[in-house]
Amino acid sequence: MSHPTGGSSSIRILLVDDHPLVRDGVRARLEAVPGFRVVAEAGSAAEALTMVEQHSPDIALMDVGLPGTNGVELARQCHERFPALRIVMLTMHDQPQVVVEAFRVGARGYVLKDSPAQEIVAAIETVMAGRRYYSAGVADALAHGATPDPLLTQREKEVLAFIAEGLSSKEIAQRLDLSVRTVETHRLNIKRKLELDGSAALARFAVERKRTGL
Repeated sequence: MSHPTGGSSSIRILLVDDHPLVRDGVRARLEAVPGFRVVAEAGSAAEALTMVEQHSPDIALMDVGLPGTNGVELARQCHERFPALRIVMLTMHDQPQVVVEAFRVGARGYVLKDSPAQEIVAAIETVMAGRRYYSAGVADALAHGATPDPLLTQREKEVLAFIAEGLSSKEIAQRLDLSVRTVETHRLNIKRKLELDGSAALARFAVERKRTGL
């Protein structure tokens, strides 16, 4: 969405939550960050759609548990009507099926409300940079396919498991009887499917996936 004249330096944020106290708390956290500006708030899906039309935010933080139309359905409607709007779910709901559905309908980030404040900031910055973001607590859902991309192949899962053990591409190639080039291709495909930015992010995801027992 285009910024209003003179507002190009700020990320314009819409908060969607049916609890005013929650919105107040999130607003206080975000407005302490240079370059962040909360331009509107909404307590329901209908109100949120109106706020998007009136204020043209860059990004919306929305809860799943809204009265009437829930946040996942709202994310779908926003993605269809306002494709430039980035959407981050900020919720207590960590059920894998909810995470999967939220990403499927257009959300770009998923953060649990009990996450540290800096994680909400990181989510906004990451999503505004064109990448996905998710709390470590929902990494297991992502490993099961909470992205619109195809699920990881069995071979990619094997490579991911070895990455979690700290093996190099050369060592993985020896274990799987593959060429190093093939292993590197698998690594690239995993990063592309999960939109992981760099080898460090891939390693963190692999370790988290192993920690959750998947």
